[in-house]
Amino acid sequence: MPSLSEAVAASAPGLLAGVTDWCTHPAGLTAERIGGTKNPDVRRILALAPDLVVANDEENRRPDLDALRAAGVPVWVTDIRTLEQAFGSLDRLLTLGCGLPRPAWLDAAEAAWAGVRPLPRPLRAVVPVWRRPWMVLGRDTFAGDLLRRLGVELLHAGHPDRYPAIPLPELLAAEPELVVLPDEPYRFTAADGPEAFPGVPAALVSGRHLTWYGPSLAEAPEVLAAQLDRRVRQDPSDGP
Repeated sequence: MPSLSEAVAASAPGLLAGVTDWCTHPAGLTAERIGGTKNPDVRRILALAPDLVVANDEENRRPDLDALRAAGVPVWVTDIRTLEQAFGSLDRLLTLGCGLPRPAWLDAAEAAWAGVRPLPRPLRAVVPVWRRPWMVLGRDTFAGDLLRRLGVELLHAGHPDRYPAIPLPELLAAEPELVVLPDEPYRFTAADGPEAFPGVPAALVSGRHLTWYGPSLAEAPEVLAAQLDRRVRQDPSDGP
């Protein structure tokens, strides 16, 4: 899980024995690569003889975690859907799970979000996370909670699904005031995404700062607020 790998590495360099192929932060990770979040090489993980495997309920598959537990490896699973849960979960993981002192970056992150300033008024927004098919943020998501704190009102926050697939005509018919396009998990860019929402301001935002819970949370309010504010203040006719 990339954000959890970063949280451990930033708190205790050298503690990580293995990371996924998608773990990119901090730069220069030298730990063994053990596959993806959905297809880890369980035999390779067991060969590393870890004291603990850190996983996430949403990103990692239960059969893989069950296989590790069956082999006698302790597995610590996070389940994070709000900012408060992220802060509490990271504190427990690092201090109890890993036996580390509480890191300074976690205090900095809590302070940064305590002082967050939302947009001048809430904006009704669609937040796609995938294309072909279009999928958007629905209810009960970590990214949705962060956007709410920044003044973005998710149009699909009341949907029964957390990441509903909604046809583009329905997204447009909802008449969003803003479309928020992160660069992960789908890599939306100025040339891929905004054109599907003609006349709607499109904010291209950092997916890492929107969806990762770890050291990036300390700078996320400033980064995301600037990206949202820049687009909201720009006239839609100016283009993406």
